[in-house]
Amino acid sequence: MARLRHTDWPDRLWIVRHGQSAGNVARDEAELAQTHLIDIETRDADTPLSDLGHRQSKALAAWFADLPADERPTVLLTSPFVRAQQTLHAVADALGIDRADIVVDERLREKEFGILDRYTVAGIQATFPELAAQRAQVGKFYFRPPGGESWCDVLLRLRSVTEVLRRDHVGERVLIVAHQVIVNCFRYLLECMDEQQILAIDREADVPNCSITAYALDRNWRDARFELQVANFALPVEAGGAPVTDAADAPAGPK
Repeated sequence: MARLRHTDWPDRLWIVRHGQSAGNVARDEAELAQTHLIDIETRDADTPLSDLGHRQSKALAAWFADLPADERPTVLLTSPFVRAQQTLHAVADALGIDRADIVVDERLREKEFGILDRYTVAGIQATFPELAAQRAQVGKFYFRPPGGESWCDVLLRLRSVTEVLRRDHVGERVLIVAHQVIVNCFRYLLECMDEQQILAIDREADVPNCSITAYALDRNWRDARFELQVANFALPVEAGGAPVTDAADAPAGPK
């Protein structure tokens, strides 16, 4: 695997999936009941954290607050979706950072599911059998549902985010809170993966809520590389006494 050797990166980058949301809970209930639609009143962008999600966010915030002052995040970026903003607000409050200083970036939003929004896997197969067959043939990396996005579409918008990191945040310590597909797509970009590598990681396990994927650059080393330090690190939540959850986001079809 090729590794990035450039020094024009942040000193540290944390990419975090939001805490458990009310959508996660609703999706679990729908799958358990084997219904076709996920019962939730809000649109995806407005779906808040669950009570457990708030606990997970506070545990995450406490972990960041316990870091030495010169190792804490200095730049905070978030998806505009409510569950991601609520998660990052907990961290900002714990670090004494004004919420007004948080950068809300629409490029960090959840993958758009288009016509498949709110359908369970069983619901998609029953209601849109031709789309289910197309997805099985094309593969999730390239499949774009009507009105929605493929993973490649998400990668395209995230490529511009990485350019912002390298242009505006060199030497900073950046924390991003977003969504499961965003975490994996950043890994694809930052670790120079191919389709097979990232989908193997995706199949292995869902990204736990409030888990950390971190990259760092050691500027004391002449041949410094911006490299992965840890992936899907859920210890902050466990240490804070909150159960770790990893259900796929909802309302949505297959991620």
